[in-house]
Amino acid sequence: MTLHEGFTPRPDAALGGIIKLAILAVGGQGGGVLTGWIEAVARANGYAAQATSVAGVSQRTGATVYYVEMAPMPADGAMPVFSLQPAAGDVDIMVTAEMMEAGRSIIRGFVTPDRTTLITSTHRALAVSEKMVPGDGIADSDEVMAAAAIAARRFIAADFDRLAIANGSVISASLLGALAGSGALPFGRDAYEAAIRAGGKGIEGSLRAFAAGFEAAQAPQQQDEPAAPPKAPVAKGPAALLAQWHRLQSRVAALPAPVAELALPGLQKVVGFQNLAYGETYLARLDAVLAQDDPALGHALTREAAKYIANAMAYDDVIRVADLKTRGSRSARIAREMGLRDQNVLQLTEFFHPRAEEIAGLLPARLGARVQADPKWMSRLTRWFDKGRRLRSDSLTAFVTLYLIGGLRFWRPRTLRHAQEVAHLDRWLALALGYRATDYALAVEVIRCRRLVKGYSDTHARGLSKFDRVIDAIALVAGRDDAADWARRLREAALRDEEGKALDGAIQTIRSFA
Repeated sequence: MTLHEGFTPRPDAALGGIIKLAILAVGGQGGGVLTGWIEAVARANGYAAQATSVAGVSQRTGATVYYVEMAPMPADGAMPVFSLQPAAGDVDIMVTAEMMEAGRSIIRGFVTPDRTTLITSTHRALAVSEKMVPGDGIADSDEVMAAAAIAARRFIAADFDRLAIANGSVISASLLGALAGSGALPFGRDAYEAAIRAGGKGIEGSLRAFAAGFEAAQAPQQQDEPAAPPKAPVAKGPAALLAQWHRLQSRVAALPAPVAELALPGLQKVVGFQNLAYGETYLARLDAVLAQDDPALGHALTREAAKYIANAMAYDDVIRVADLKTRGSRSARIAREMGLRDQNVLQLTEFFHPRAEEIAGLLPARLGARVQADPKWMSRLTRWFDKGRRLRSDSLTAFVTLYLIGGLRFWRPRTLRHAQEVAHLDRWLALALGYRATDYALAVEVIRCRRLVKGYSDTHARGLSKFDRVIDAIALVAGRDDAADWARRLREAALRDEEGKALDGAIQTIRSFA
């Protein structure tokens, strides 16, 4: 998306016509290359220019503030005195290589409505703080867009990262194109392209990305094309299995529409996890919930169950992790994201840190239960296996090892982990349906609490612990008119931070009045 009006740069005459440009970029986005190009363009066109950079700490891969000041070279040849870093309220052009960096530039006061042209890419490079949140911790880009439209004198935004990748280059080239297309600097397009050619590396791809960025900045009404919705996978295989799959699909189609919408992807998930018989079990569980549901309430209970029963049945164990890491689709995705070409060699290292519980979980249910109850055996398993291991899955030995472990689906139903997951699922569903008769809304919220249980190893253990604490706290408010609301608050608190501090506070609040 591009928003702008007619604009002419207005360097401060009192400061000798100095133009002040800042760039905010995170590691790997080519901020230094972009700065070098801008500095080269200025000097090639008779301007004195100075570029500096200040490395900072970002919750991504390290953010850097690049700063360029330029001014026409005085007739007497005396160099202007330039500042080493930007100051709030004193920036003519701000270029940010990521959406939240645009927000950071606004917060720091670099973007002002009386003078600043803000050019930003709308894509996101998620911060570690966003990824750490157990729930949805992604910051709202729309809020930054709204703030930028108010804070900047002129605002240009598009997915310049996507444009660069589509043209075989990196975002620094498309941002340079956007800067040139904005007209915010008094230089022609040829000057920018000459700077790219002088770089001597990746010239053709950079020029294509530059042109794409230039056109995006020149098209005020252009909208980023929405991503095409993913195509439903086409089932392939032996005729007998396909016939069985189509029967399962027919059962889903016969469900109420709100339920079927989520039941089909749920069915696909559990069949992909195990087999078609497992899909039959999934639909049987869903039918049991539907039999106790209320059509007048839009089948909200069964709709939520369709999603979370599938998630509970397709749990992450050692077998699933190994299976996912050896799938061809994963290798293709990594190659695509890394921009792999024929002349490149991809080396992929997997990190494994299985706990003793994961190893015991692979054993037959009875034997695994005895091992898990024996401190000596658990200590041995910890000593033997609880070590971080790095496996080069691009090597034959490591790949075959993972492939064989991933092929143990036939063994999964006999394992201790499977018995534990089935027992937990049954207790959870029974609890939710037990609330249904007296408080339908609370039953729905208990179904949604399954969202807390996810992941593998330590992540799974933490989620399971939070789930148990939330369920225990719900029991304290059951019977109140606002029980469902408190269940929602507890779940959201559990998803707010990894340590569970927000959940501790919510539980203490409930105990203060329950």
